[in-house]
Amino acid sequence: MATVFSRIIAGELPGLFVWKDDKCVAFLSNRPLRPGHTLVVPRLEVDHWIDLDTNLLAHLVVTAQAIGKAQMAGFKPARIGLMLAGLEVPHAHFHVVPIRGLHDLDFGNQDPNPDPSMMARAAETIRAELRRLGFAEVAG
Repeated sequence: MATVFSRIIAGELPGLFVWKDDKCVAFLSNRPLRPGHTLVVPRLEVDHWIDLDTNLLAHLVVTAQAIGKAQMAGFKPARIGLMLAGLEVPHAHFHVVPIRGLHDLDFGNQDPNPDPSMMARAAETIRAELRRLGFAEVAG
């Protein structure tokens, strides 16, 4: 059975995509820790990040870095947090989160009902910054 992430990638479930390439996608978390919280997800369904091919893992890190640079420029946080937890969905993924402090990486602070207009603005901010930075993989 396909994971929720595979279903988002396939267009079966909605997702606010900011990046698409042949190996991975990036879309906003539907339960964000902070505005702009983005998930970088391989197209290939691999449950645990330690089982990823090293080339794919490297590609995910490079993609997460690009997303982080766009978030830094667009949201002006203190830092960009990068987290791999892997407990909530059995499909490897990186959380890339604009943060003010470590408390912003606490999953107890997820917003279960984010404002759709905030989400749309956050996605467009990331896309605009990715374009400004010269990335052709911008989705949308």
